[in-house]
Amino acid sequence: MATANDIFDEFLTERGHETETVTWNRSYNKKSCPECGGLHEMSANACTVCGWQP
Repeated sequence: MATANDIFDEFLTERGHETETVTWNRSYNKKSCPECGGLHEMSANACTVCGWQP
């Protein structure tokens, strides 16, 4: 049975919105910000370049 979140995600997807959870990209032994591409230590919780947070 579909949950309320599943129904809402389907509604958004049908209208061209992305519903996937965005997370850090990995580049060797660094985290890479998906917004600006800034590289950070693996312990980073937010991008110090653009302020993005997962």
